[in-house]
Amino acid sequence: MNYGLLTIGIALLLVSYLVGVKKQTWLLAGFNEKMIRNKSLLGTVTGLVFFLPLGLIVIINSLIDYAHEGTIFVVVMFVLLSAVYAFINRRLMD
Repeated sequence: MNYGLLTIGIALLLVSYLVGVKKQTWLLAGFNEKMIRNKSLLGTVTGLVFFLPLGLIVIINSLIDYAHEGTIFVVVMFVLLSAVYAFINRRLMD
């Protein structure tokens, strides 16, 4: 069991809750708030489609050791990030 990954996973689940459910979009850095049409949808997509699965995957990786876990984690993270990035740029940007 890797306690560092477990702590990071729990922190990601907390951020997922705050951004996805409580709509605390101020926690998200790197976007221009004036260009986003629907901040509520931004919070839902970012919190529940990116941070929640990422947090769960980090927690699973902290509990189970398997071959190539770093490579699989990076690929899943990249796919999630690309999907959320494409959705935000196509649907939420002016």
